[in-house]
Amino acid sequence: MTYQTICATPASPHIGAEITRIDLTAPLSNTQVEELHHAFARYQVLFFRDQKISFDDQIRLASYFGPLGRHVGKSTISKTTDNPMVRKFHYDETSTQISGENFHSDQSCAENPPLGTMLYNHTVPPDGGGDTMFASMYAAYDALSDRMKTYLEGLTATHDGTRVFGPGTPVSVHPVIIRHPVTGRKVIYVNTDFTSHINDLPRREADSLLHFLIAHCDRSEWTCRFRWHAHSIAFWDNRCCQHKAIWDYWPNVRSGFRVQIDGSGPPVAG
Repeated sequence: MTYQTICATPASPHIGAEITRIDLTAPLSNTQVEELHHAFARYQVLFFRDQKISFDDQIRLASYFGPLGRHVGKSTISKTTDNPMVRKFHYDETSTQISGENFHSDQSCAENPPLGTMLYNHTVPPDGGGDTMFASMYAAYDALSDRMKTYLEGLTATHDGTRVFGPGTPVSVHPVIIRHPVTGRKVIYVNTDFTSHINDLPRREADSLLHFLIAHCDRSEWTCRFRWHAHSIAFWDNRCCQHKAIWDYWPNVRSGFRVQIDGSGPPVAG
């Protein structure tokens, strides 16, 4: 597709694109929204720079992709704001931990995990650092052998939110291989933070398989690394990519706000 109202510059061979020729502080036209939807499906994560957006701007942009959702569980790392749909992600010299230091898909422990996540950082470390890495689970699946793809079909895994957020957080079962509802492509759907075990197999076999899959998903071949500037945005599709935050900037400040888009239903087997 040739875009008429935006420009999309790929960030890597497998995942990510920087979107320019767009002002996110104003309502978008129908054509702009359509082209952003296309780019989101194609590139899995979209990056925007020099966008000094407000809460209302961020909510409006996310709402073009679906209803906004709330964070599941009680997090001591991210904080609430005056708007229940927007969470604050702020780290400084007093921080002892940050959110998302392992590759993961946001809140895959939920019965209906979030479709997408949008993070806006208004303040970043002065000398760099605080990058976010993104990994394409399309590319990870495609690189499996045909025999492994056949073996994984029909298996399920348990995603346990208590591992990250503590008691009272959802625990859900999802297929190990899912199919993206828009593109129809197959995806590996296990991750370090939330996937506790693979079902349907003897435990030792299941543990070895999960270890292999997570190591496979984390390989650098299908990743890109986004270097934050002040007033940048990353908007990623939780249905087909994983991400990881790099905490290499202490005691400097990285600060911003995040919103989520509700999923339309549980992940569907591939």
